[in-house]
Amino acid sequence: MSASRRSGTTDELGPEEPGGADLLNALLDGMDAALCAFDADGTVTHWNREAERILGWSAAEAVGRPGFAGWAVRSADDAEVRERLRSAMRAPGRQVHEFALVTKDGRRVLVRTQSAAVRGPDGRPAGLYCAFSEVHTQIDLERSIALSEALFEDASWGVVLIDADLRPAVVNAHAARALGVGRSAALGRPLGELLAQGVEELENALTHVLAEGAPPGPIELWVTVRTAEGERRRCWRSGFVRLASPLGQEPVPLGVGWLFQDVTEARLGEREASLLRFRGNQLHRAARAAAECEDPAEAAVVHLEFALAGFADHALLDRLTDSRGETVRLERLAATPAGTPGADVHTGLPVRYAPDHPAPRCTERGGTVRADVNGVPAERSREWARTRHWPADTAHALCTPLRSRGRTLGVLTFLRGTSRDGFDRTDTTYAEEVAARIAAALDLADTVRGAGQV
Repeated sequence: MSASRRSGTTDELGPEEPGGADLLNALLDGMDAALCAFDADGTVTHWNREAERILGWSAAEAVGRPGFAGWAVRSADDAEVRERLRSAMRAPGRQVHEFALVTKDGRRVLVRTQSAAVRGPDGRPAGLYCAFSEVHTQIDLERSIALSEALFEDASWGVVLIDADLRPAVVNAHAARALGVGRSAALGRPLGELLAQGVEELENALTHVLAEGAPPGPIELWVTVRTAEGERRRCWRSGFVRLASPLGQEPVPLGVGWLFQDVTEARLGEREASLLRFRGNQLHRAARAAAECEDPAEAAVVHLEFALAGFADHALLDRLTDSRGETVRLERLAATPAGTPGADVHTGLPVRYAPDHPAPRCTERGGTVRADVNGVPAERSREWARTRHWPADTAHALCTPLRSRGRTLGVLTFLRGTSRDGFDRTDTTYAEEVAARIAAALDLADTVRGAGQV
């Protein structure tokens, strides 16, 4: 049935050209909103399919009726509804109202209407159109719009809309701060210009969402962000949703909604706590194993082996033999052979360190010394390690003195290769704890040896 009355002539609301009525009917029936129209006398002239879906009245039953009275509006509400429609015909622009209509099966439906006058060639009102939808549907739409606006203005986590070319299309304020750029400056730029590291993982996740849909749960991405203060390593807990157009017959991806929250501090705290638990367990196991050693010097080597696991690539244990004048003489007690697990016990071979070597400086200062080879070619890095009598792959060193009863007994050195980070303050604390235990064992060894000689 047509969405409007059909006749051989056109009315003031209908098209005048041949075939125009069919085009108008097709347009009205294709609308997502319910629409009806009235002429100047209040007679229904147009009624589309969405209006039929909401109220149940067909176009044949609606078109030609004198207003809503007696069928689409209860008698008690008729005067109020009629006055609101008339006011819309007299007022300029659109008028928004809410009132109850009656469905064909007798139910009441609260609708929100937008009404406006239709004016004839002389500028006088020739009729009225009224678009309406169920209030709860309108509220859902408004909530969706409000949610979108809130996400892009006030959200406490980052929200970025990524287009099909994997470039930011919309960025909220929180995400812009996290990326270290302005909201408009991030738009349309490749992700590689915003992130120094972690781009491949992020793009792989976005590509998967575009092709397969969102992952079953949030994922955590470690990225490095370029900022004015330099590069920052961050961990972002990320969720993704695929955006598809509701207008296409088949869902066509418009892009990806990327929501993320910075959890760097929490993850670093968890990592540090886990590391401390592991190191605490290693110290406990080393103490239990060392307690079974008859020779205190052997117990010192046991402490060294347990401390090395997961902490460094190599370890050196040097004993101070002479510190008279400006000369510091050290002899090797134990070391970890390159490429071999465990410590190799030596027989007191002297180590010819240069005066500016970190190990002698450590004994002179009575405190920990760190050394790193930073930003030099591989050949110079190997030369740097060779001149210090360290394995060729060494890039980071930590030397801590062996102190017991107010005396320096030697130096404990931990070494890391180029593939690892340098030693930090937490590492220094752990190394000093290990050194204290080794120093106590060596001091006990000297006492036992002295007692045996007496």
